[in-house]
Amino acid sequence: MTRVFSGIKPTGHLTLGNYLGAMRQWATVDQHRSEALFCIVDLHALTVDHDPARVRRLSRQAATLLLASGLDPELCTVFVQSHVDEHARLSYLLECVATDGEMRRMIQYKEKAAREQRRGGSVRLSLLTYPVLMAADILAYGTDEVPVGNDQTQHVELARDLAVRFNQRYGHTFVVPRATNPAVGARVMNLQDPRSKMGKSDDSGPGIVYLLDEPDTVRKKVMRAVTDSGSEVVYDRESQPGLANLLEILAACTGGDPEQLADAYDGYGALKRDTADAVIEVLRPLRERHQELCADPGHVEGVLREGAARARGMARPTVDAAYRAIGLLPAESEDGAVALNAAR
Repeated sequence: MTRVFSGIKPTGHLTLGNYLGAMRQWATVDQHRSEALFCIVDLHALTVDHDPARVRRLSRQAATLLLASGLDPELCTVFVQSHVDEHARLSYLLECVATDGEMRRMIQYKEKAAREQRRGGSVRLSLLTYPVLMAADILAYGTDEVPVGNDQTQHVELARDLAVRFNQRYGHTFVVPRATNPAVGARVMNLQDPRSKMGKSDDSGPGIVYLLDEPDTVRKKVMRAVTDSGSEVVYDRESQPGLANLLEILAACTGGDPEQLADAYDGYGALKRDTADAVIEVLRPLRERHQELCADPGHVEGVLREGAARARGMARPTVDAAYRAIGLLPAESEDGAVALNAAR
């Protein structure tokens, strides 16, 4: 069976973009067709200045929303990255295979480092190296497919390159993964800045629909979305990014085609109303299930505990094999005796 891995970073409240671009695909398709692992990648949240209590709170909220979106622990593995030591163990080995030039070419590093410098802050080393940790997240599980948004494809390509390089130097150890992207809604844009992604770490609240926004709040945000000059409704990402964003959101919510939907509207108002209605309806069952899960926090904790144990069992053989392949002395011999004592 194909193995799928993907993760979500607890750096902000999850958004409509997270749901349409990733979470819904995970719940409706990936967990049913594959051996799927979905991870709250909390170690990645430490690459910039952060509030420890907020990271814990957002990690728990993200796990609850993943389950509310339809992920079933009987069908897939849901866990927290820091609960499985193999991620950090493998990350260092891959740092010994990666190059400085590869890290500095990462687009997200360039953007985030520049933003941090503009704020007058210092750039943490982990911001440079976290794509290697992401590669470890993927390679530890023998992952075949990584469903990601377009902005993360470069990181999956790095994982592929590191897997191939490691296999060539030290013997075949890793499966070489590939990125997969949903066709519509893969990159939902900010309603106030339709040339920028609707990111959960963004400070532009009015342009972001959060999964836990009340229906009235969702409607206000969509109705106030930036549109483009001209009165004709056409689907054109380059010349009319605001309209294109609304049409893509509506298409992702209703299963339609953005170009065909554009033909049904004579003005912006009706398009915005229909888009708001569609978003509210798509998020309604998720919000209801989230409330139910919040009333039973022990259930979520149990899912994460069992998920981590299952993930650990999957990752450890691959990571142990990588340690042996790269030349590190095993901690234990095959019969369980400590290797050093056995040598004596």
